[in-house]
Amino acid sequence: MRAVVTSGAGTMEVGEVADPGEPGPGQVLVRPEAVGICGSDLHFFTGELATPPAFGSQYPRVQGHEFAGVVEALGPGGPPGLAVGQRVAVHPLSSCGRCRACRIGRPNACPYFRLVGVHVDGALAERVTVAAGQVFDVGDLPPVLGAFCEPMSIAVRALVRGAVAGGDPVVVLGAGPIGQAVTIGALDRGARVLITDVVADRLAPAAAAGADVLRADEADVVAAARDWAGDEGPAVVVDCTGQPSAIADAVTMVSPAGRVVVVGISHDEVALPVNAFTRKELDLLGSTVCTRADFAEAVQLVGRHRAQVERLVTHQVPLPEAPAAVENALRRPGDVMKLVIRVDAA
Repeated sequence: MRAVVTSGAGTMEVGEVADPGEPGPGQVLVRPEAVGICGSDLHFFTGELATPPAFGSQYPRVQGHEFAGVVEALGPGGPPGLAVGQRVAVHPLSSCGRCRACRIGRPNACPYFRLVGVHVDGALAERVTVAAGQVFDVGDLPPVLGAFCEPMSIAVRALVRGAVAGGDPVVVLGAGPIGQAVTIGALDRGARVLITDVVADRLAPAAAAGADVLRADEADVVAAARDWAGDEGPAVVVDCTGQPSAIADAVTMVSPAGRVVVVGISHDEVALPVNAFTRKELDLLGSTVCTRADFAEAVQLVGRHRAQVERLVTHQVPLPEAPAAVENALRRPGDVMKLVIRVDAA
């Protein structure tokens, strides 16, 4: 079958790979239609996102973990309610079921997890086999919106970690796809949202969704955020940048008894004042991927906010153009909010 293969760091090409064949017990064969490309995909492509040696060589790999497609076949013992021809979104994470995180109901934090498109071949191909438990019916959602269920699930997890509730003043740092998704989800919960970014064009979708916006390069972000929130500062700050300076700002601006949720990814170190934790008794929380419950909520959230999600998809290309589109996203990141590869396009 045809697929886009990352054969090594910085090398992606359209080629032929073995067809996965009929699904086994508890498996589903999916024909991908739309595949979103995120920052971690770009880092995997460049070789900056290394996988543990225990998982074997990370190359060659068919990437693609944000996707929607159509069920082509069900293996024996498939779950009730799932049928050939259904459009589905796929929760790409599988966990070990044995570690402490899995045992306490947080399998998304499993240190032995495997991710479709990273540890096993993904959706930039004409067919892909996944576990039946990873498949979610998306009803009449179009493929592009179905593919956004995975990034939306990251946002849902951050909101769950931050216990965001109606009336909370929430500051979102970074207006990329995850920051936009966090904004949509927080507004859906009845929160007030202020989102910041240094790129003016990235603030427009969040403003259209109902958020207040702030150019981070034109203001004192901490002072402006505290003034916007009122009282003693925002109840929740969600960092979607991974930048040390932004995380330090989050700790400074959050209210006493507030919560800072870090979603942004980097290998950098951040210096924080110790007395901020004791003086404010704040919660500093990490957030990673999602649980099945979070993914199910994300599907519903995308369904309720179709126009806002559709606004985030700035680039769509057919499968043969994927390598060039990925390289363009690396060269000009400010121009691309969300790139979607249309596997169903000719």
